[in-house]
Order: sequence, then structure tokens, then C-alpha cells
Amino acid sequence: MITASINWTRHNLFGKPFDVVLSLLVIPGVLWLAYSIFDWALTTARWDIIAASLRVLMIGIFPADQAWRAWTASAIIGAILGAGLGCVFSFKPHHGLVLVVVPLLLLIVDHGDPGNALPAAGVVGATMLGWVLTSYMPLSRKVMPAAAFTGFIVVVAVMAPPGVGLWGGLLLSVLLTLVTSVLSLPIGILLAFGRQSRLSSLRIICTWYIEVMRSVPLILVVYWIWILMPVLAPQWGLADVARGMIGFTVFYSAYVAEYVRSGLQAVPRAQIEAARSLGMSEFDINRSIILPQALRVVVAPLVGNVLDIFNSAPLVFIIGLTDFLRAGQMILANPQYGDRTFEVLSFLLVTYFLVGSMITYAARKLEDHMATSAR
Repeated sequence: MITASINWTRHNLFGKPFDVVLSLLVIPGVLWLAYSIFDWALTTARWDIIAASLRVLMIGIFPADQAWRAWTASAIIGAILGAGLGCVFSFKPHHGLVLVVVPLLLLIVDHGDPGNALPAAGVVGATMLGWVLTSYMPLSRKVMPAAAFTGFIVVVAVMAPPGVGLWGGLLLSVLLTLVTSVLSLPIGILLAFGRQSRLSSLRIICTWYIEVMRSVPLILVVYWIWILMPVLAPQWGLADVARGMIGFTVFYSAYVAEYVRSGLQAVPRAQIEAARSLGMSEFDINRSIILPQALRVVVAPLVGNVLDIFNSAPLVFIIGLTDFLRAGQMILANPQYGDRTFEVLSFLLVTYFLVGSMITYAARKLEDHMATSAR
């Protein structure tokens, strides 16, 4: 291990004269910056604000006496996400390093409220449990789609009684990302096929939809959906959360369509002609031959789209929702915590980084898994 690290360092950082000069200039600066950050985090920063505000950061303005509902929903979502990871790549002992989050939360509890930190640790535990379950019990993967669908129904049922408008925090950001990602995929696939349809009217409609959505900012689409839905369908009485999810889905479906269309163009034409010569219908050709290969090609862009959705979730503030970033801003708006800006923003930064890193890591593993299965 040590020998490999030395060889890597010698080859990548000190292999050429220019690399040596650049490394000697950059590495001391990076080490100094890292030391300064860790020194501030361990000696100066007052992290008790995170413990005291963890409930708001995680579940928003959900009523304190009903917080168990949001924590239960978070644990179910965590278990679903963990089970999804287990379907892509198996749990290994070194993946357990993620559990350092739990001791960190418990360390914060020493200066805060254990009623906030312990449920958050439980969510991490549920995620790991779902991951281990599908990793070491392959039969559980067969019921994964039905279990995930049932889980989301339970999540809505558990969180609905206090009011949908009270959903917020990191839980809202994750829910928005999951719902948008799941709904935009089939819609985007249909739009991609529609754009390549032989029916000129369908092709024009799909093309115009995609181009319009890709030419306007997301915040405008969300705002217009929020305004128009009560006018177009007042009988539905959709909550702000639902309208926000619709806006995100309408917008990101166009991007999914373009990703899928690029994958469709990568499928060899000879395979399509061979399938037609065998008498296969266009539906069967698209379903069994074209679409699986197209999705395999665009795995990375589609997962990157999920990350874009998560990072764009703060835009729902325009319709009055309290996402993860907005929850942090609410905490800082309290005069009592006016001098804790760096602590709150650092916690937000680390959380966004960890979630983004997990998504990109899962994307790489999914690419490897699909490349192996295609051989």
C-alpha cells in the first residue's frame, strides 16, 4: 500500500520538471489551506448550532410534535436508496466508513439535543440496512420495484396529515430529486422517440417542447407552473410541493429526452434493419433492441441529470417552499445565530458535497455494472 502510494506520487506529481515545480508551488498552499480549515473547525467553530437546528435542516418547518412522521419517512427513503445501491454494487466492509456520520452526529449531541441527532443517525442506519439487504440477499432485488413504489406511498401517507406545505429541509430536496428523476425518465424517453417519429405532427410537437424547455430558465418554468395550475385546474387543489415537482419534471424531461436521443443515434443501424428483416414490429424493436442499448450509452448523463436536479432544488424558494438551503438561511436569519454564518454554510457545503459524491460514485459503479453485463 505504501509502496503503491509512493510510486503514484512519484509518477503523477514529480514525474517531469514542470510537474515538480507545479507540485512544489501548489501542495504547500493546499496543505496550509487544509490546516487552516481543520484548525478553525476543531478549535474555533461552534457547532452547537447544528445540533440545535438539525431538525429544521433535515425536515424543515415540520411541527415538532409530528417530527416522528418526517423522520420515519426519511428512514423509508433512506432504506429505498440503500437498497437501490445494493442492486448496482454490493456492500463491502470499507463502505461502512459512511457510518462515521453517526459518531459525528452523536458527538454533536454532547452539545445539543439528542432528540434531533439520534433520528438522523437512524436514517443513516436504515440506508445501510437496505444496502446490505439487497447486497447479500439477491432475491430481495426482484421485489425492489414493488417495495420502492409501496415505500413512496407510505411516505406520502405518513407525512400528509400535518400538511404537505410543511415539508422541507433536506427531506424535501431528496423527495423533489427522486420524484423528478423517476417521472422525467419515461416522459423523456417518449419525447426522444417522438422527436424521431415518422409522424411529422408528433415530431414537430416534441421538438418544439424540447427546444422551448431547454431555452428558458428552470426558475421561470417552476414559477409559471405554480401560477397556471390553479387557473387551469382549480378543482385539483394541488399543493405548492406538487406544483414544484411538476415544474421540475416538465423542465428536466426535455433534457432527459436529448440525452436519450443521443443514445438512440448511437445504436447501429444494421441492428435495426436486421430486426425488421426478421419481422419484428417497431414497438418490439424499440423496446428490446434500441432502448436498452441507448440507455446503456447515456447512463453518465442521466445520473448527472439527477445531480443537477438535486443542486437546483433550492430554486423552489420562489414558490415559498423550505428546501435544505432555505432552511439554513432561516436559521441564520435568527439574530441569536447571526454570528454562526460559517458554521451553517460549512455544514450545507459538506452535505451537498457528500450527496453529490455518492451520486457520482454510484454512477461510476452503474456504468461498470452495465458494461460488464453487456459482455
